Amino acid sequence: MKIVIAPDSYKESVSAMQVANSIEKGFKQVFSNANYIKIPVADGGEGTVETMVEATQGKVIKLDVTDALGKKQPAFWGISADHSFAFIEIAAACGLEKVPIEQRNPLITTTFGVGELILSALDFGVRHFMIGLGGSATNDGGAGMLQALGVQLLDKQEKPIGYGGAELARLDKIDLSKLDSRLKQCRFEVACDVTNPLTGEQGASAIFGPQKGATPDMVKQLDNALSHFAKIIQRDLNMDTRYVAGAGAAGGLGMAFASFLQAELKNGIGIITDLLKLEDKMKDADLVITGEGRLDHQSIKGKVPIGVAAIAKKLNIPVIAIAGSLGKDIQVVYDYGLDAVFSVLNTVCTLPEALQHAENNLEITARNVAATLKINLS
Repeated sequence: MKIVIAPDSYKESVSAMQVANSIEKGFKQVFSNANYIKIPVADGGEGTVETMVEATQGKVIKLDVTDALGKKQPAFWGISADHSFAFIEIAAACGLEKVPIEQRNPLITTTFGVGELILSALDFGVRHFMIGLGGSATNDGGAGMLQALGVQLLDKQEKPIGYGGAELARLDKIDLSKLDSRLKQCRFEVACDVTNPLTGEQGASAIFGPQKGATPDMVKQLDNALSHFAKIIQRDLNMDTRYVAGAGAAGGLGMAFASFLQAELKNGIGIITDLLKLEDKMKDADLVITGEGRLDHQSIKGKVPIGVAAIAKKLNIPVIAIAGSLGKDIQVVYDYGLDAVFSVLNTVCTLPEALQHAENNLEITARNVAATLKINLS
């Protein structure tokens, strides 16, 4: 029997590989001779670097970069063992969780640190990038990242504009003459699980600005500033990416990647399962087991279990999901390839207790799922 175990991490609790290991331990108590293939998976958000490093036998590179507030703070990116791939979570540099609530202000927050992560990878010789968008504290259209990479964003006096979304309103000219020449040799694949345009009622500022600290007046100011940035890009670069699906992701970083780095904006889980060659590894499997921290209606919007199930169903393989918890509307996932779902919670407990005992509860649940399967096979 061949069993593929391809879960996401349980946020703030256990990594995707730890989840896979616990499921394997539980199943081995019942199916000791099965062939287990463990493939940790991510969707481009938190945990993507860790997952991809584990999957490619790579390593994490740590360095100090400029954070969203313009201060130097520790960050990281991942590199594959053969140095062919760099894995970057933009939140490692400018993540919302890194900014105290009282200091959140997208008028001033910057993506400069994202550019510094890219430069670090370039110095290692990497030319193929997988970028995970999501969780940013910024709304600067990627201007900070571009400035770090050598793009000169100049005002009417031909002086560099400052950091933050508000500064885009002062932009008068884009000069690419100092853009790092190594970028011409690079390929960027951007994991982007939102389809919002850059501006307007469904744009970066209106939809995501408030959670980053923007008031209604600030939303208008930021939206106008991004619109101005897009017009300057159209004039100076002769391209318009405002309405590309995902241009508004991470406060407009999607637009910057598409415009300046010719990046492909893709569904996050799709990029990662392709890189992992998940379909090839699933062939001839008898069962696929996946999971994530919470399984509910939001899971159908590009999350790991649904992405894994979609591939398994192409191969007519049954799929079981083991999650930290299940939402009340869990039934929607059955229409997306999951045959059965289970929660690891076996008693009433607090969230800290659930996080603390997640690995043990995973093993117990996996063992019980395996035992049930064995009864059916008897």
